[in-house]
Amino acid sequence: MLKRERHRKISEFIKEKKSATVAELSRLFGVSQVTIRRDLESLDSQGAIERAHGGAILAEQAVPEPPVIHRMAEQLEEKRRIGEEAAKLVEDGDTIFIGSGTTTSEMARHLSGKKNLTVITNALNVANCLAEDPEITVVITGGLLRHSELSMIGHLTEQALTNLRADKVFIGMRAVSLQDGLTSEYLPEITTDQAIIEFAAQAILLVDHTKFGKVSTALVAPLTSVHKIVTDSGTSPEMIEELRVLGIDVPVA
Repeated sequence: MLKRERHRKISEFIKEKKSATVAELSRLFGVSQVTIRRDLESLDSQGAIERAHGGAILAEQAVPEPPVIHRMAEQLEEKRRIGEEAAKLVEDGDTIFIGSGTTTSEMARHLSGKKNLTVITNALNVANCLAEDPEITVVITGGLLRHSELSMIGHLTEQALTNLRADKVFIGMRAVSLQDGLTSEYLPEITTDQAIIEFAAQAILLVDHTKFGKVSTALVAPLTSVHKIVTDSGTSPEMIEELRVLGIDVPVA
């Protein structure tokens, strides 16, 4: 089989299976693991797949994000589990930041019962979720309202963060890639997201399995800018292992 044909078939296999190991592809195509590694490196450089520890995963271009209201039902059970797991990382007396999104709002719902919390947020839906809990002091940043996300963004939001402090930051992200890091398609929000990630000593990303192996328009931050990634059991073992190799703690809900 010619190399070009093998590359095409490898791409098709990974597209169908979502991931593949070097050993698996070596057996399937009857060539050495060294050859398969070269094939994967070539396909990775073309953006057809994304190299992962011991193999490769499917690389996809993230589609434009629908409004937050429309995303509430997407992967709802996974988001609930992730939100519950993330809430376990919050201790009584903490000051935390919760960013916008549907998974972060699920986390907010699981903070009930915590004592003496301060929650800083740029998300109106998160603030609304916490508004009636007397044990939680809610601080809402100012800024320009992004209607589709119910979030505050821009220089006023970023300026507010310079005057506040938090122990932990909890954020969501539309596209997460081993090679390209955290990316977003909404350019006016990039600097706000960057300021949020840098806001606390510990940045914690909440993403379900559908967010991995995807790339969007602009870089928000490298993967190593986050300390933990809370995800669900649908995320491939190869991806989880690769993240842990990078030194990122990956609680699986």
